[in-house]
Amino acid sequence: MSIFRNTLFNRVRFATFGAPRRPRHPFLRIALGLVGVALLLALLFVSVFVGIAMLAVGMLYRLMKQRRTPMAAHARSIDGDYRVVGKAQLPLAH
Repeated sequence: MSIFRNTLFNRVRFATFGAPRRPRHPFLRIALGLVGVALLLALLFVSVFVGIAMLAVGMLYRLMKQRRTPMAAHARSIDGDYRVVGKAQLPLAH
């Protein structure tokens, strides 16, 4: 005799336990659908502004960091010898 034949453990009852249930009333379905869409739009709206704020704070941080360093630290010169190279000539085709 199996222990799973007990009426307290019913597979059908546990199979539908985690399944989402939609309301049967059509107006309630529409209302909850609109609430879900509004929630998604609100989260998208907030995330866009959070992203813009993060970019703005990062740019301000870089600007403030540049203000603290002296200008001489930014200037760099490259020392070297240069030679002007003429325009390349194609060989005459025969």
